[in-house]
Order: sequence, then structure tokens, then C-alpha cells
Amino acid sequence: MTVKSKVDKVATPNSQHLLKELPHEKLAWMLQRMCEIRYFEEKAEDLYVRGLVHGTMHLSIGQEAGSVGSIATLRPEDLIIHHHRGHGHTIAKGANLTTMMAEFLGKETGYCRGRGGSMHIADIPGGNLGATGVVGGGIPTSVGIALALQMRRSTQVLLSYFGDGASNEGEFHESLNMASTWKLPVVFICDNNQYGMSMHVSKVTNIKNISERAASYGIPGITVDGNDVLAVYEAVTQAVAYARAGNGPSLIDCLSYRWRGHSKSDRNLYRTHEEIEEWKRKCPIRRFKQVLVDGVVMTGDEVEAIDQAAKAAIDRAAEEAQTFPEPLPENMEDEVYAL
Repeated sequence: MTVKSKVDKVATPNSQHLLKELPHEKLAWMLQRMCEIRYFEEKAEDLYVRGLVHGTMHLSIGQEAGSVGSIATLRPEDLIIHHHRGHGHTIAKGANLTTMMAEFLGKETGYCRGRGGSMHIADIPGGNLGATGVVGGGIPTSVGIALALQMRRSTQVLLSYFGDGASNEGEFHESLNMASTWKLPVVFICDNNQYGMSMHVSKVTNIKNISERAASYGIPGITVDGNDVLAVYEAVTQAVAYARAGNGPSLIDCLSYRWRGHSKSDRNLYRTHEEIEEWKRKCPIRRFKQVLVDGVVMTGDEVEAIDQAAKAAIDRAAEEAQTFPEPLPENMEDEVYAL
């Protein structure tokens, strides 16, 4: 990857060649994970409405291609650290769906024994180092992790995810500067859904593309169509190889759109219905299905069978997780390190 001083438009690499280069099993895995993320979040929304979820949650419906396309580039031993809108990253990294759903529901058998909930699901053995509810809070942590990998002379690479709002935080700039200076094995991925809590990114960021900021730190930067899973895969593949070779970090601006509000308390008054519907027509799952069928990789029946298998898996996970026990009052403070 070469350092870009300016990005004039969203990169649209010719990723169709990947339909021939990637194994059929890999493409099927990508579609299944995207469908599992969509159905998990739709089920999560349903459980919330039914009063079965404690606290709030942040849904990434419409952004499935970014997490799957990026994590599909990793080796099993590689790591991720994500953010408060992280269900997609967690599923793409291979989380057990039932254990994940149990954590979401606050059950004792969840990944964090029900203490973390929606925003803090982590699977340490699986290479998912979790998230923080603090905007941008995971970025400096990822630099520390990447430094540890470098000091251990590990071949592992870390993907560090954050939202567009976090790119205006001081810790974003400090972290990219440090990671660049020390050539750390981390890829910074901005899940750019174009809105913070109640404002479009253009009102708080006076550049066209967040990836332009990479030039300030002498690292590669690219803005990619975050609704195209193959385009994301191609861009992150290059960035991961660049980091693994000891060249240092990259910044990838993954441009997509969240269909739901910022959180469940968001009334969505700052966006028009027409804008939301326009982006729904750009659904990354429907788009990938069509690419697979048009590329004669799968038949329509095959892609729908994968879709329905994903839905069934989520339904089973939700049903089983609801039967698990709640944390007991006498052990509620176990493994909780700040009160």
C-alpha cells in the first residue's frame, strides 16, 4: 500500500476477481456470517422490545459487510478490539452464538458472566479482546496491544475498530502517531456510518474522507465502500499484509450506514425517512447475494439456504440463552473490577 496524501473519492477496487480466487467455502462463510449478524441484531431488537434486555444497545444493521469483510482476512491467532456497536465484529470473529446471546441477555453463562452485556462482549481465547463504551477508548488500548505483539516478535496482527465520531478524539490522533512512529502491527478501521448521536459527520469534520488523515502520520489510508464485502476484504487484506511485514499501521475508512438510531433511546429526528430508505436499498447482504448469483458462484436457492440456516442458528441461540440462569445477588460483584 502506498501513502495517499488525499483521497478524492471512495475507492472501488475491481474485486470481482475474488469470486474466482476465494474458495467457495470462504464466500459461503462470508454470506453466512453477514446473515447471522443481521438476524442476531433483529432478534436483539425484538428481545429488547419484550423487556428481556437490561440497559441499552447499539445496532449495526446495514453495516454487516464491514465487520465480515475485514475479519475474513485474519488468521485464527490474529486479534481484534472493537467498540460499543460491536455485535458484528464479535460474530465475524467466531463467537459462540448461544454464549454471546446469553451475555447480551445478562445471563451467568455469557462470555462475561452477564456483567458486560451488549457493549462489552469479549472472547479472549477467540482473539476478540472486547470493547469499551467510551468513544474512541479502544484505540490507545490497541496501540498498547500492538506494541506487546511487536516486542514479543509475534506475527499476529490486530484490527482496531472505532466509529467516525472517534476520529475527532485526541486519542485517535495520538494513537495513530505513536503506532506510525513505532511501525506497530495494527490496522485502524473506521466503521464510518456517517452519523454520531445526532449529527452528520460533515458537520464536525472538515475533510471529505476520514482516510485523508492518514497522510499526517505517514501511513497508508483508503476510503472503501463499506457495503461491498469483497471491496472491504481486498482493502484490509493489503493492510494486514503490510502490517504483518513490519511496515506499520494503515487507516481504512469503511463507509456505510446504520439503519437504526444511535441507540435504543435515539428517536432519529435528525435524519429523513427518505435517506434511510435510500440506504436500505443498498443493503450489503442483498448486494452480496446478487454478486454470488450473477457470478455463477451459487444459485439463488443456495444463497437462500445459507440465509435460512443463519436465521435458524440465531433462533436456537436465543431460545437456549433465555433458559440460562441470571447472576445471583451474592456473586454479582465477582470479576467486576470497578463499581
